[in-house]
Amino acid sequence: MKIIKNEKLIKRNSQLGMITSLAGAAVLVGGFVLGLRNQTAEYVTWLWTALLVGFLLTQVGFYFTNRWGRKPSLDEQIDTSLKGLSGEYSIYHYMTPADHVLVGPAGVWVLLPMYQTGTIFYSKNRFRQKSSGLLHSYMRIGRPELQADGEISALQRYLAKNMSEDEIPEIKAALIFTSDKAILETEGAPIPAMPLKKIKDYIRKQAKEISFPKAQAEKVTAVLPE
Repeated sequence: MKIIKNEKLIKRNSQLGMITSLAGAAVLVGGFVLGLRNQTAEYVTWLWTALLVGFLLTQVGFYFTNRWGRKPSLDEQIDTSLKGLSGEYSIYHYMTPADHVLVGPAGVWVLLPMYQTGTIFYSKNRFRQKSSGLLHSYMRIGRPELQADGEISALQRYLAKNMSEDEIPEIKAALIFTSDKAILETEGAPIPAMPLKKIKDYIRKQAKEISFPKAQAEKVTAVLPE
């Protein structure tokens, strides 16, 4: 399997996550200390401002660190899970409008990593998460199917710049849950969802079930960045 990734973007965003996390922590601590030393109305205003700014910075830092700064990073986890696929496959990380794109005998796939743990199920047209503990609660986990549609559409437009409309193949999407603590009960979901460790077997099965010519895969990879 060929691996093509935007190393500069990964490095830059990893550093950005670290910087914003540290900056957020510094602002939060500074605001807390300021609030302890000064109790006037003016300083209380500054305290709340510092807490808000610090919170926002830490959230931005968490987002970037979670996506690009963890080791192994998302792209590395995906590469490991797909290790063993033949050389006819190519995986693209952060090289197109869709973050993770796999091209090969199974067709063209957009892979969407999910971080949730616990029981994930699909009910009433929504993906939901069942929390653990004595008091069970149910939370939506967003609309990953809409995110998938968005990434598919963006990739189609990207390919259309260098391919005719009839040359653009069907693009499929799959949700891949990175945590071993995720339990999936997603039968009936509009897009397949699976643990990250099962994606390779799923792709191999898809390659056996569909007829995606090698020449068509080569047309796609020819217009994707190297």
